[in-house]
Amino acid sequence: MKNKLHFNATLNGKAKEVFASLQEEEKTIGYYALPEQDISAVTEYCKTISSEVETIAVIGIGGSSLGAKAVYEFLKPVESLSREVYFFESTDPINIKSLLAKIDVTKTHFLVISKSGTTVETFAIYKYILSLQSDATSYTFITDPGSALEKYAQDIHANVLHLPDNVGGRFSVLSVVGLVPLALCGIDIQALLNGANTIKKSFFEHGYLHDILLKKSLFYAKNHAQYHINCIFAYSESLKYFCEWYVQLWGESLGKKQRSSAFNVGLTPIGLIGPKDQHSFLQLIMEGTRDKSVTFIQVEDFEDEIKIPNTTLPHLESLDTLNNLAFSKLINMQCNSVIEALLEEENIPLDSIIIPKIDAQNIGSLIFYYELLTSLVGELIDINTYDQPGVEAAKIILKKKLTSI
Repeated sequence: MKNKLHFNATLNGKAKEVFASLQEEEKTIGYYALPEQDISAVTEYCKTISSEVETIAVIGIGGSSLGAKAVYEFLKPVESLSREVYFFESTDPINIKSLLAKIDVTKTHFLVISKSGTTVETFAIYKYILSLQSDATSYTFITDPGSALEKYAQDIHANVLHLPDNVGGRFSVLSVVGLVPLALCGIDIQALLNGANTIKKSFFEHGYLHDILLKKSLFYAKNHAQYHINCIFAYSESLKYFCEWYVQLWGESLGKKQRSSAFNVGLTPIGLIGPKDQHSFLQLIMEGTRDKSVTFIQVEDFEDEIKIPNTTLPHLESLDTLNNLAFSKLINMQCNSVIEALLEEENIPLDSIIIPKIDAQNIGSLIFYYELLTSLVGELIDINTYDQPGVEAAKIILKKKLTSI
């Protein structure tokens, strides 16, 4: 993975401080250890799922589903997967019925994922599906040890898997939360972790990305009041759900009250897909308020050389410049043209990430890169990156409303 910064960023004394802080965090925050985990327990568990199971369904919301969905949707178009995976992550009744129409519940294994074990949305959906499929062997429950969900699962003699210690939901994709559904559909989860570990080593062992990540996070933190909107502009449709995962990771982690003051801070994430959003959001970036930074993500080799036919259309001869051009080359030309246009403007911080190709290792790298970047920026803007009190407040209100019905 290559990352080029198109803005001036220098390392200072803060760089050593924040690096030391992450070295300390690594001892207690669980996600740092995930790239180097032993996956044998996961692979052995997946072997216990009947070969008659044709479909995997994840029942979860937020961090319980977004990460696995990002990886699955990234790889699905280019890999021959053994099973399809569906994600039940909304209480929208139309969405629930639409998803159920696509699966045979008697040939589906359901992964019910809730870190706390009491997530309202998850159990609303689970209760409905349970009314259609009551066989406990059709379910695996993933939760924290000792949760109410674990006790329920034990009562019905269903299988339970535990999240590792101190791994928050939005950082859990490289744990059993993401690895189990991905392994069950045939994705190479070891390659996924290898990609993440490449980034981890590069950062903590002072490799290529050490200075890049520090410079980028220092710039974001120093300028977070002005450039408080951070856009990912990804030039591949396969990264659509990665953008959704990033929005949760960035927004829920960095929108907080500061630890040492009463100030509210935050950086607003926006996920864009090119070239589609060149025709919608780009105008706002180009000539709108200078409050946005942009990260472009490109795929270097799509490993697909379909070309535009050598066809001349009457009255449209000017478009013959497209003839015989590979779509993979065209989409990257479009991305590079936008980057060049924005570089001619003033005060729009840009950087570009190039991933070599679409595979498990590269999406693993991209995921861990953004997890590290989130941790760095959180430390630099003086917030607790790993809690979510605003979300918890809304949950409390909802539960009160439910008890008063």
